[in-house]
Amino acid sequence: MSRKDIGMLGFEIVAYAGDARSGLLEAIKCARNGEFDKIDGLVENAQENLNIAHAKQTEMLALDAQGKDLDIGIIMIHAQDHLMTTMLLKDIVYDICEIYRKR
Repeated sequence: MSRKDIGMLGFEIVAYAGDARSGLLEAIKCARNGEFDKIDGLVENAQENLNIAHAKQTEMLALDAQGKDLDIGIIMIHAQDHLMTTMLLKDIVYDICEIYRKR
């Protein structure tokens, strides 16, 4: 896989993780505003985007496990960082929304 191909895969990961992140932050905003009926849909949509981004990441991991020589640039490093922080955010959003629900 060429550096360009890996970069494009990185852009896909960033895009899907970014969409997930936006939805998760919107879920917190909805919780803050008492719009609890919107939260589940936003979190589910975010999870779908994270699943796609994770599948793209798994493609890279599989290639690496096969011993393929991967020329990874800063875009892929950024993508990995973006994905992992968004996955962490998803884990936290549920608890934050629950705190708002119980207020």
